[in-house]
Amino acid sequence: MLARAAERVGYYPVILIAMKVAVSIPDSVFEAAEELAARRQCSRSSLYAQALECLLAEVDADDVTARLDAVYADEPSNLDPALRDAQARAVAESW
Repeated sequence: MLARAAERVGYYPVILIAMKVAVSIPDSVFEAAEELAARRQCSRSSLYAQALECLLAEVDADDVTARLDAVYADEPSNLDPALRDAQARAVAESW
């Protein structure tokens, strides 16, 4: 239905594979990024996309850690004495 409506008005819907954005960054960051992109032999866009992917993964990991910390904040973290003793014996044995 959308395609037929588009034909009537003379345009076709397009799904972009990549989003174009404009950002402002300090000159020093831009220059360092240009040098890094040249060393890695990749485009500026590719470098920025990789950097954002790394940051997003790091933030997501930090969020998971914070949520786990909150869940276990009230849980005791003491090791069961029997397990502690068994581990000590296992480590003391020669391999």
